[in-house]
Amino acid sequence: MSTMQPLLIELGTEELPVKALPGLAQAFFDGIVDGLTKRGVAIERGDAKPLSTPRRLAVLLPGVAVEQPEQHSEVLGPYLNIALDAEGQPTKALQGFAAKAGIDWTALERTTDAKGERFVHRSTTPGARTATLLPEILREAIAAMPIPKPMRWGSHTYGFARPVHWLVLLHGPDIIEAEVLGLKADRMSRGHRFMHDKTVRLSAPEDYVASLQAAYVLVDADARRARIVEQVNAAAAQAGGQARITPDNLEQVVNLVEWPAPVLCSFEREFLAVPQEALIETMEINQKFFPVLDAGGTLTEKFIGIANIESKDVAEVAKGYERVIRPRFSDAKFFFDEDLKQGLDAMGDGLKTVTYQAKLGSVADKVARVAALAEAIAPQVGVDPVLAKRAALLAKNDLQSRMVNEFPELQGIAGRHYAVVGGESPEVALAIDEAYQPRFGGDDIALSPLGKVLAIAERLDTLAGGFAAGLKPTGNKDPFALRRNALGLARTVIESGFDLDLRALVATAIAGLPAGVQPSAERKTEALPQELYDFVIDRLRGYYADKGVPATHFNAVAELKPVSLYDFDRRIDAIGTFAALPEAEALAAANKRIRNILRKAEGAIPGMIDPALLAEPAESELAEAVEAAIDDSNASLHQKDYVSVLNRLARLRPQVDAFFDAVMVNAEDPALRANRLALLKRLGDRLGSVAAIEHLSN
Repeated sequence: MSTMQPLLIELGTEELPVKALPGLAQAFFDGIVDGLTKRGVAIERGDAKPLSTPRRLAVLLPGVAVEQPEQHSEVLGPYLNIALDAEGQPTKALQGFAAKAGIDWTALERTTDAKGERFVHRSTTPGARTATLLPEILREAIAAMPIPKPMRWGSHTYGFARPVHWLVLLHGPDIIEAEVLGLKADRMSRGHRFMHDKTVRLSAPEDYVASLQAAYVLVDADARRARIVEQVNAAAAQAGGQARITPDNLEQVVNLVEWPAPVLCSFEREFLAVPQEALIETMEINQKFFPVLDAGGTLTEKFIGIANIESKDVAEVAKGYERVIRPRFSDAKFFFDEDLKQGLDAMGDGLKTVTYQAKLGSVADKVARVAALAEAIAPQVGVDPVLAKRAALLAKNDLQSRMVNEFPELQGIAGRHYAVVGGESPEVALAIDEAYQPRFGGDDIALSPLGKVLAIAERLDTLAGGFAAGLKPTGNKDPFALRRNALGLARTVIESGFDLDLRALVATAIAGLPAGVQPSAERKTEALPQELYDFVIDRLRGYYADKGVPATHFNAVAELKPVSLYDFDRRIDAIGTFAALPEAEALAAANKRIRNILRKAEGAIPGMIDPALLAEPAESELAEAVEAAIDDSNASLHQKDYVSVLNRLARLRPQVDAFFDAVMVNAEDPALRANRLALLKRLGDRLGSVAAIEHLSN
């Protein structure tokens, strides 16, 4: 068995792109592991993972074989009828094959396949030393890394994400001779750029993490992350608050520093008059700082920066951080104050001159359509239509504000603040903000009933207008985010428990569109609402898949095309409960059989069962059981208690099984046959009243 030795590869660079660093580190690690594996070199990975800092990418494997295993080769040669002549002597074909293999033809072995016996050359050679393979593996890994625009430096023709300055390549205690990107491998790494600006000698791979830590470099991103979280929380507690640590902000800071050190800072309290979202946005997005909140989640005047150095004068570093954000905060305060002078109502005048979409008019036109929709939806869900219209008419006015022009992410949020200051009701102000929810995948839907109405109305108009104006998504192109809007609409309706008729809402939205995009007779007036309905339902496929709902359950409900998405959701829940019953598979198979029989039936099927024509005991028992089940489940079906309906129908299994075992449906007597088909139709209609349960049958 080949000896195992730890392997270390470190590529030292200038500061790598922050957002690209995790991907580069993973690709480098995967490329090395794949290169070794492809060549049959044994690896002990243990808990190995990519190591990286802004100035280096590293791979540290606890065990890598010093050589490949023996390499076995088998090359097939000519068949005997071609290889040997009548006297059994080698032909030129066999002599050529043997010469290519480098042996006498008499040393060749023979093998047999479907076509007959043939010559074969089998050989075994020692495996190559890993040290000789690593240079090429390293070059392959670098070449395969996701670097869209490699940077070139000096007069070199090669490139990388950033200029490279050193290369460590150790297998066990030994340096592997290699030259990559103009660098010769050695055992000399480098410490922190400022706190240990000198080389770090590595005796062996296993010394890497500790040696770099002694040089003020944490090469493990997870270790840096944990240290930053601990430091930020401690600094916030020192300031009497709690830190706001978002995953995106934390990840960027992790990839900006090699030796994180916290710096507690503050700003002037007067800036707290500005909407806190604007201040937080500036701190997190522009400066990668961590805001400090009070116990109620309100922003305080404290924030925490993470320096890449343990400064001897932390107060000076803090002053620098505070100086950086002050101009941005001053701008935000100026924008906010000027917007307040204008007022939210007045801002809406400017929307008339802003084009929403060439065929759909201005943003003001869209606002009017959304307001009409909100006013129509509100009474259906117990919301005041006057408030719904008022909130919708104000919801987009902040798009004309200076604040949103500077901070686009604050649309809706800024409007909420301006509405409060302008004396609007709290419900209206909150709805202006919530109309945009969910803002992204995984975001919560609006919480308030009024906010939900606005969110639904906004997305309905966007979808109806987009489809009518010919903006339906194609491939990866979806400029109006219609897919995201459809899912947001569906989630809001379902998760709010709003029992709304989606087709009717879509028809209302289409009717409110400009005349130029209204469906005409030639454009099939009924086709557009159905197309939009199908588009929304298709978005639900992934929504339910993420919840663990099997595709068969989704298809069973989707086939019925419920007009209410909330009703759709209740049927999904019911079919999930039904599928777990022991009777489910048999009844699903029976319903599939019923559908096939009815589809092939010739002539009209009677609407009612004639008891006088129930000739067999099994069909009489089934007819009696079906009528009892229908009577028992009518109230539950009317109340949309679908679980109760399916539980009651599950009790029909014995009679259904007995019927198909004992009764010939396609009897020669036309009257008997028609009566049995009527019985099956009555049974099938009720079995399929909640979902097309035949989809559950394998």
